Amino acid sequence: MEKYKEIEKSIIKKYRKEIWKRFVNGINDYNLIQNGDKIAVCISGGKDSMLLAKCMQELQRHWQVKFELVFLVMDPGYNPYNRKVIEDNAKLLNIPITIFESPIFDVVAEVEDTPCYLCARMRRGYLYKEAKDLGCNKIALGHHFDDVIETILMSMLYSGQIKTMMPKLHSTNYEGMELIRPLYLVKEADIVAWVRYNELSFIQCACRLTEHCSVSGQGGGSKRQEMKNLIKKFRQINPHIEMNIFRSVHDINLETVIGYHKKEKSYQFLDDYEKILNEND
Repeated sequence: MEKYKEIEKSIIKKYRKEIWKRFVNGINDYNLIQNGDKIAVCISGGKDSMLLAKCMQELQRHWQVKFELVFLVMDPGYNPYNRKVIEDNAKLLNIPITIFESPIFDVVAEVEDTPCYLCARMRRGYLYKEAKDLGCNKIALGHHFDDVIETILMSMLYSGQIKTMMPKLHSTNYEGMELIRPLYLVKEADIVAWVRYNELSFIQCACRLTEHCSVSGQGGGSKRQEMKNLIKKFRQINPHIEMNIFRSVHDINLETVIGYHKKEKSYQFLDDYEKILNEND
């Protein structure tokens, strides 16, 4: 059996519960794919996006909903080694990638404050544009369960807000385009286990500014890494901590929230506090 077929089999068989079922549940729970969609699966070269590409291939083969796929790789200025790693992995995994280039690394190199944030924003824009030019109506990103709960904690601890990473979003700049996150329910530990089981090696970031990137591994001192470490400590106290954080943004009781806003409209609990008292009388 060819290597890529063994890898595909491991997703469906060995990691059926941990990866495949959670992937399919995420698609169904959040209604991510519809008949006739043309989806650009955005591949950075890391473990998450490569797994996403394989899962999407399997879904296309076996699902009753008919949709098209494009496997899109943006080269923002990779060094030759990292680009070759991506191309070799795509060949190994039987993923027919389409590569296009952008000047993002050159632009970000001139920025001192929040270069990673700017890089991410620019990547998103270039991916939307290229996907739309290819006739796609959606882009799929490889964010997973851990990304979601880390985002919740970062927003609370560093932004003073309750926000999360949504399973899908309408683009505000590219009409008719949508972003979906099919690995939304898949845990990072299970992705790492799948990578090790199949003896695969992927790039992590490949940013020439951070030097984190020859092959897959754990990041350095980022805020997201802080959240990973914090959750790890929480898990020692309560093994259900991750799911509790995740569920907290699925079941917000607005009667116990001091304030919230939706687009331009803000609400404070005092707005109708006396009104509720009078109604009860």
